[in-house]
Amino acid sequence: MMSSVSDNSNTSGTGAKASPVKRVVIAGGGTAGWMAATALSKLLGKSLSITLVESKDIGIVGVGEATIPPIRTFHKLLGIDEKAFMRATNATFKLGIEFESWREQNHSYIHSFGVTGRECWAGEFHHFWLRAKDLGFGGDFGDYCTELKAAKEGKFAYGERMPMNFAYHFDAVAYGRFLKGLAVEAGVTHIEGDIQRVSKCSQTGCITSIKLSDDKEIAGDLFIDCTGFKGLLIEKALHTGYENWSHWLPCDSALAVQTASTGAPIPYTKSVAHTAGWRWKIPLQNRVGNGLVYCSNYMSDDEAKDTLLSAIEGDTLNEPRTIRFTPGKRRLGWNKNCVALGLASGFIEPLESTSIHLIMTGIVRLMRLFPFDGITQSTVDEYNNKYDSEMAAILDFIVMHYKVTNREDSPFWEHCKNMEVPPSLTHKINLFKQTGRVFLDDGDIFRVDSWTQVMMGQGLVPEQYHRVADEMSETELERFLTGLKQQVDNQVSALPSQEQFLRQYLG
Repeated sequence: MMSSVSDNSNTSGTGAKASPVKRVVIAGGGTAGWMAATALSKLLGKSLSITLVESKDIGIVGVGEATIPPIRTFHKLLGIDEKAFMRATNATFKLGIEFESWREQNHSYIHSFGVTGRECWAGEFHHFWLRAKDLGFGGDFGDYCTELKAAKEGKFAYGERMPMNFAYHFDAVAYGRFLKGLAVEAGVTHIEGDIQRVSKCSQTGCITSIKLSDDKEIAGDLFIDCTGFKGLLIEKALHTGYENWSHWLPCDSALAVQTASTGAPIPYTKSVAHTAGWRWKIPLQNRVGNGLVYCSNYMSDDEAKDTLLSAIEGDTLNEPRTIRFTPGKRRLGWNKNCVALGLASGFIEPLESTSIHLIMTGIVRLMRLFPFDGITQSTVDEYNNKYDSEMAAILDFIVMHYKVTNREDSPFWEHCKNMEVPPSLTHKINLFKQTGRVFLDDGDIFRVDSWTQVMMGQGLVPEQYHRVADEMSETELERFLTGLKQQVDNQVSALPSQEQFLRQYLG
């Protein structure tokens, strides 16, 4: 725990006399800290001295993490062996997320990572499908996506002849340990201890060092705050401020519990809406991660616990753990000479598995902008501009799940359906409803396919389609769709179950 902040004047700030950045200090381990340490040491380690301070006082939130496909690019960048990673973290493959009871009770749809159909220059595939529906054929939208159909059938494989867009489920604690080994091997200095004091320059306000409970002092030029919700550096020391998004995301609590597996792992995450939030299910090789996200204004802790324990399958492996949070973001992701990553930078509920992705994009952005010759204001501003746009785009996507719904069967859902949302989201919803079009923002990490699958899955049906779809005759359109569906069916029928593929792939 940090007890105090002191000032000294042994550093340069973001002014003209900025000092070169050679010493990076990462405060906090966990997923965020070890991802940052691994990336910096492997890619920039020849130019930097990197120290990670890990406190046992700062726990790891995750009990099983779900990711989105860009993590594979991140792993390739770091030269991480997929099989070694999967064995170390009990990982499984993830083709998407099933949303149950979000649109209405007992209705379900899958937001997959795959491309649906085939698009042309003027109109995405869903325009052609919408025209087919008007004509009385076309089937389900998901019939034209290999990843979605494979998920439904519990199948998985990939290779040169079977390209798949996928991510992973894995044990977050084990992932941190795995990355720790890579980072230490690459030269990162690992120190255990509790941060007691943060020293700052009296002239610039930049952080100069952190002092641990054993009086050990660690000086640095750039500090990365991975201390979780506490934000010991970015908030407690630098008083950056926090944007509270509770008016758009009313859930403020979660319960997490691990259970024994009761069957073969499915290749997708499950998200099941309940009366005041939603429940997750993340299947690993050796167990299942479960949790319940809820709004304390509409559901008590005891009710939440009963709801979770009555819904899970398999024996519990630990006591349900309560997590409190305030959805939102730091006003600045980079303040002075401190960059916040992970929960220290903000929190958007993990409905679309964006938590680890945000850590990754923050690290990549920092490395692309790394201030070797000294921190400049333009660098800080660029980082924060990209951080703001990314968080705003994710906020829109997550809020859309709550706003676009037919559910009004509880006070919570009535509130969500009728609440005001960011103007940017209002525009996206209206544009899709009125024209069937989706245009992505600069910071949008989700593709048009994702927006389309979720908006239509939630019950938003466009009032028209792009007339480029009329360029095909009815016969041509039917032949086109039949061919695509057959292609998907053939691909999926040839796939083994995920369990079979895991056994063969990992040995």
